[in-house]
Amino acid sequence: MDGAPKQGPERQAQIQIKVRDEVLGGVYANLLLVTHTREEFVLDWVSVFQGGGSLNARVITSPGHMKRIVRALQDNLGKYEAAFGKIVESEEPPKPVMTLGSGGEKPN
Repeated sequence: MDGAPKQGPERQAQIQIKVRDEVLGGVYANLLLVTHTREEFVLDWVSVFQGGGSLNARVITSPGHMKRIVRALQDNLGKYEAAFGKIVESEEPPKPVMTLGSGGEKPN
């Protein structure tokens, strides 16, 4: 512990992340749709209310990064349940049908 910068695998790179105001507040989602191709995973975060819904965010990532995301989620879920108790899984909602278009209108 001499205060010298760490070298090798112990060294953590620091990345400065800028967050735009419109992203800072986050978005609500109560449904996640996951699709994939050989090259990428697509995560569509959806809010469903009263039979309708809207796509709030779409994240496209590589399979390697998806594996790290799943591991991080499992780790945090375990920590959450250790602190607050077991989570009871809610009933799965019906599968939605997504339409393309800026306002959610069906294409012609």
